[in-house]
Amino acid sequence: MSDQRFRHLKDIPSTHIFGSGTPACAGCGGLEVIHQLYEVLGEKTVFINAAGCMTLLSIYPFTPFRGSWLYTAMASAPAGAQGVRDALDILLEQGRIEPSENLTTVVLTGDGSAYGMGLSATSGAIERGLDFIYLCYDNEGYGNTGQQYSEATPHGAKTSTSTGPRGYPGYKKSIFDIWIAGHPAYAATVIGAEPLDLARKIDKAMQFKGPKMITALSPCPTGWGFDPKESVEIGELAVKTGVWPLKEYVDGKVIHTKVPRKRLPVEEYLKRQGRFAHLFNPSRHESTLNEIQQRIDRYWEQVE
Repeated sequence: MSDQRFRHLKDIPSTHIFGSGTPACAGCGGLEVIHQLYEVLGEKTVFINAAGCMTLLSIYPFTPFRGSWLYTAMASAPAGAQGVRDALDILLEQGRIEPSENLTTVVLTGDGSAYGMGLSATSGAIERGLDFIYLCYDNEGYGNTGQQYSEATPHGAKTSTSTGPRGYPGYKKSIFDIWIAGHPAYAATVIGAEPLDLARKIDKAMQFKGPKMITALSPCPTGWGFDPKESVEIGELAVKTGVWPLKEYVDGKVIHTKVPRKRLPVEEYLKRQGRFAHLFNPSRHESTLNEIQQRIDRYWEQVE
């Protein structure tokens, strides 16, 4: 398996095929990833879009996609992808379309569907060995309906439904771990602030047949409370503090593609976001801050 197609940043496509001027929020980290994924996959791609923030990408009669797009209920995108894939395979088998007309099947979903109500359909698709790419833009909440907490919300973050003095009391699930328990063809974590790592992983995913998952931490200026121009910086801090490990699952093994040997304190990431402001003002919640830091340290101690 080779990742030689993208050895340097200059190897990443410079021609953008995803249209500009969408109704998505300025600085959307999810949109940044979709741009990059689409440019690597190319126009012969069909997106099956679970209801969520990216519903805004196709409001009739306008769309930034050059090709096909199918909209489904929040929990049904993998089932929709099964139908699309089956139809394409039948057309190919019957010779009604040429192999050059085949489309890469991509489920596009937010964390609300991925971590929660869509898990049943996803688990079934993995079990059946459906040949598709599953892209989760994870903005750690139900962003399109006012940033209610989801099962991806991090501990301590304030959301519109986690308004207590210490924010969300629960802990973020690992959709990566849930996926690899099903032994997919490929799985990876990415972030738009690391475009070369992202391009290599999407290119690698395309080399496998079967279920492939790409989950992208997606800084959300609207829901997280920061200036849209800081999206890339917030993403970089997520990697440098160890909050968001960049890794992939290949041939039954988990490999970290970037290990932050000199990690920044997690405070450097948290204090830049309004959703964590209550942990610093009017006084510091030391116990919560220490707990968040210790959980990150324990993760990386196991890796290193």
